[in-house]
Amino acid sequence: MTRTALVWAALAAFLVDQASKYVVIHIMSLWRLLSIDILPPLLNFRYGENRGINFGLLDGDSDLTRWLLIGFSLIVIFAVWIWVRRAHAASVPMQICAGFLIGGALGNVVDRLLYGYVLDFLNMSCCNINNPFVFNMADVFVFAGAIGLVVFEPASRAQNA
Repeated sequence: MTRTALVWAALAAFLVDQASKYVVIHIMSLWRLLSIDILPPLLNFRYGENRGINFGLLDGDSDLTRWLLIGFSLIVIFAVWIWVRRAHAASVPMQICAGFLIGGALGNVVDRLLYGYVLDFLNMSCCNINNPFVFNMADVFVFAGAIGLVVFEPASRAQNA
């Protein structure tokens, strides 16, 4: 079975992530302004340099941490690629979800290679809950892809049938 949906989804996720970072960080000068309110409190742009993983875990300024996170990300990318290629019943939605995860992870790997950290800029709060965390489109694609893989994985669909 062809895996073109996976490749196109990965490419789309990667390009959306990198383009959004370039526009917001560089063209809109978020790196200088540090904060731009778009639809407060629902959507704000806040400049962030994430040297760890989500929610500041493993945050550190060491090169070892940086390269370990790059290596781990590449292993996950490769493992997901192989898993979906071997899944004979890999549906198009499953391929798209795998592509989102791979493209998002690649976007963050490129950031770590170029800058030494991941560029984050999205901040969302609601209902009198002030969210201090920032994230990026790559994170959205990684989480959406991972959740989708669980939902569309053939074994989980067979158990629910």
